[in-house]
Amino acid sequence: MNTNDLLQTALDLAKLKEKPHDTDIIVAGENIKKVLIGIDMETPELLLAQQLGYDCVVSHHPKADSCVIDFAKVMDAQIERMVKAGVPINKAQKALKKKQTSVDLGSHASNYDRVSSAARLMGMPYLNIHIPADFITERIVQKKLNKAFKKRPKTKLQDIIDELNSWKYYKGKTAKPVIRVGSPSDYAGRIEVLMAGGTNGGVDVYKSYFEAGVGTIIAMYVPEDVKKAVVEQNIGNIIIAPHMPSDSIGLLEIVKAWREQGIEVSCMSGIVE
Repeated sequence: MNTNDLLQTALDLAKLKEKPHDTDIIVAGENIKKVLIGIDMETPELLLAQQLGYDCVVSHHPKADSCVIDFAKVMDAQIERMVKAGVPINKAQKALKKKQTSVDLGSHASNYDRVSSAARLMGMPYLNIHIPADFITERIVQKKLNKAFKKRPKTKLQDIIDELNSWKYYKGKTAKPVIRVGSPSDYAGRIEVLMAGGTNGGVDVYKSYFEAGVGTIIAMYVPEDVKKAVVEQNIGNIIIAPHMPSDSIGLLEIVKAWREQGIEVSCMSGIVE
């Protein structure tokens, strides 16, 4: 297989017809038989891969070139997600704009060449695969929660925590599901899983979901300012299904497909099997 094959498999699993802005082949390669993949794969991991005899390195979080510079553009996917949850499209776009602008300012000033130049000098094939894995995770978690609580209108937050803790994805992991806004006895209401869209959309995005009738948001993490604002608004709950185990859900689906295609894949740097 080559790097194009690896990337196409991820896109197919995520049901994407085109590469998102945060997903790309940074250094192309052919005849790939051994892949080292992790959540954050930078120069130290590239050196480790070279030392251990791997043919390719894959990072989940964007680390290089246009995947970094254009990262804010991938956040547009959150608009479609908000509309799906009942937020008017014009309101969704405006709610996202503040955080998207902030992310763009930071990304544009970043050292986007740091990791890619190391990969090129080493001759190590290198990919960034971000939102395809997140789409897979979001789809799996939402489907499983819908099935678990479809006929339970008085679901409470503790019920969701118990359900998440029963899944192989979170059972026995160091970071565990936790209630960040709300209490165990609070009713959940409508549950929406927000795990794809580049990064957290910010205070205005969360408020839009709650005003559209969402009762509880399931996310991978929540910034302090968002947590504080949601507490003050007193109209919704937030449960965190921890970042590394949640990222691992979609990534391991991709890893499984690569292994079925004959590739030897080793996971590290946050991917918990």
